[in-house]
Amino acid sequence: MLTQLQVRDLAIVSQLELDCRPGMTALTGETGAGKSILIDALGLVLGDKADMSLIRSGAERAEILCEIDVGAAPAARDWLVGQGLDDDDLCVIRRLIVREGRSRAFINGRTASGAQLRDLGDLLVDIHGQHAHQSLLRANAQRDLLDAYGGHVDRAASTAAAFRAYRTLDQRLSELESASQDRAARLDLLRFQVQELGALGMSTDDIEQLDQEQRRLSHLGRLQETAGRAVQLLSEGEPSIADQLRIATSDLEEMAAIDPGLAESRDLLETAAIHIGEAATGLRHYLDGLELDPSALQDVEARVAQVHDLARKHRVFPVQLPELLAQRQAELQTLEQADIALDDLRERRAAAWQVFVGQAEHLTRDRQAAAERLAETVTEAMQQLGMAGGRFSIQIEPLAQDRIGASGLERIEFLVSANPGQPVQPLAKVASGGELSRISLAIQVATSECGSVPTLVFDEVDVGIGGGVAEIVGRLLRRLGESRQVLCVTHLPQVAAQAHQQLRVRKEAIDGQTYTRIEPLDDHARVDEIARMLGGTEITAKTRDHASEMLGWAQ
Repeated sequence: MLTQLQVRDLAIVSQLELDCRPGMTALTGETGAGKSILIDALGLVLGDKADMSLIRSGAERAEILCEIDVGAAPAARDWLVGQGLDDDDLCVIRRLIVREGRSRAFINGRTASGAQLRDLGDLLVDIHGQHAHQSLLRANAQRDLLDAYGGHVDRAASTAAAFRAYRTLDQRLSELESASQDRAARLDLLRFQVQELGALGMSTDDIEQLDQEQRRLSHLGRLQETAGRAVQLLSEGEPSIADQLRIATSDLEEMAAIDPGLAESRDLLETAAIHIGEAATGLRHYLDGLELDPSALQDVEARVAQVHDLARKHRVFPVQLPELLAQRQAELQTLEQADIALDDLRERRAAAWQVFVGQAEHLTRDRQAAAERLAETVTEAMQQLGMAGGRFSIQIEPLAQDRIGASGLERIEFLVSANPGQPVQPLAKVASGGELSRISLAIQVATSECGSVPTLVFDEVDVGIGGGVAEIVGRLLRRLGESRQVLCVTHLPQVAAQAHQQLRVRKEAIDGQTYTRIEPLDDHARVDEIARMLGGTEITAKTRDHASEMLGWAQ
């Protein structure tokens, strides 16, 4: 609910503060006093496009601020939480329009974009009349209102969720099917690579051992030569190292008897002689095992060449070939199983579609029944609002399958004929702003129990009516004010008298400057204002009595 509106330096408004209360509030005053400027200010603070010409002459900027209690507006409160702009149940929106530079906006002290203002404004305030924010002209708002009126909001939500579940599966299936040609080519390549790599039949250890064997066989002659020369030096040459060690050990054996200090050296030489003998024996065995077999070297080198060729082909190191094989085998298995997954996905998509269609068809039946009731109620209200012979209907038109979406199987549009004999046409095409306001009023009253926007503003809904119709308009607005906050700009005393409270807007000149003032009216002042609206500038006791009587009837 709107609790306060502050305006500074906008058009002829220098500074104005409006405290708003629940129920129906009438804004009255002479023509040109600035009543509609308040509606413009409210539109600006809720995201309307800013016009620099609206800035008061002599001022550099205009400022509009509104305070709104969102405690009873869960949709707006949830939006604020989702945007990170919440501040308990109070929402403060501020708009600055500067003559030089860009307009700025703030929600609860944090910078906000024009789109954010409009999104939040759609949840908080609906302005009916020849101005913006007429949500009833939007197709989605008409659909949502019908669902709320029919009491099937939950079914509409579950239908939307069912469609989203179907759509998720459908998109996933499309992605997989669109890649089917690439997938087939990839499968052929993987099968070839797995066969080729698998034919190698070697582990990482096998490849390392093969490389080592190739090096050994290719240097077999040098190995024999080096090992033979070592045997000659150690034990078979004249003199050999083994012979010289025996001589040295024997000599030290004799001297150690004279000087025991040589015993340790003698023991070390004796140990060395043993090691030399073992080394010579090991080398003889090694030489015995060496066989010069050219065919063995050819076989190994052919095998090594195969490994290296395969590694170059796949651009990996030879020791990485077994790992590459494992990767290709895993990918091949995944793709081969994709056919099974694709079939399963098709079945799940078909099942999801059936679930959606089942819920959507039920929703369609609910909407058709609710549309008949709502059309009858609004048509009846139109007769009372000066549109005798007018007719309101709701068109529910099936959609082509490629246009079906989360909102259901049909397109919903409000149609109206304001005059007898005229065909119904979309609400948005109604030519008269006054007629559109009254039709909107009839719809709002008919759906007042299910509406979600807490504040409704009606700007001169009494255009083109008078007498008994005006009184009916006032009664309907008062009835609407029982459940919603209603602000009504009016020139008719029959409408103003029905309000729970009344504000007078007046214009005055001070030092050559024009200013707009607004003041709440007590019971006595309200009688005078209603009398002025009845009798013009000259107020008589009779018009004052009539005004008092009108207020008494309304209360």
